Amino acid sequence: MKLKLIRATFSDCPDIYRLQIRSFGELLEKYQDYETNPGAEKIERIYERFQQSETDYWMIKLNEEIIGAVRVCDFGTLCKLKQIFILPEFQNKGYAQDTINAVEALYPKAIRWELDTILQEKKLCHLYEKMNYTRTGKIENIKKGMDLVFYAKSLSN
Repeated sequence: MKLKLIRATFSDCPDIYRLQIRSFGELLEKYQDYETNPGAEKIERIYERFQQSETDYWMIKLNEEIIGAVRVCDFGTLCKLKQIFILPEFQNKGYAQDTINAVEALYPKAIRWELDTILQEKKLCHLYEKMNYTRTGKIENIKKGMDLVFYAKSLSN
């Protein structure tokens, strides 16, 4: 099984949207965070982000099948991993780790990476910690029972 990232084009926006809705659906149902969850966004947000100069979308391709996408904000020496979304049937198989490694390699100027995730989702926190991201100490309350925890990773080039 070969995983690779392919830079998305503007015409991929509807596919990115469908992948995002399916991938974040379970978390949306669990937390009902309609203001912050990518699974509740309108397709217009994908088009808006796609046109931001710092935003790159990458399609995650396994063999010949698109299984997800990732959004990166590139600020030169700082990159932010904004969203990784992998279809539910492909989750918990190591593809997120492979995606993180692959996406970090695409931005050789980046010496710092940042991301945030749901504090209460232990599997997500474990994934990022396993990938050498460390908590910054910042935690943002979204709603009762749901907080965002912020992570960073420094790379030496």
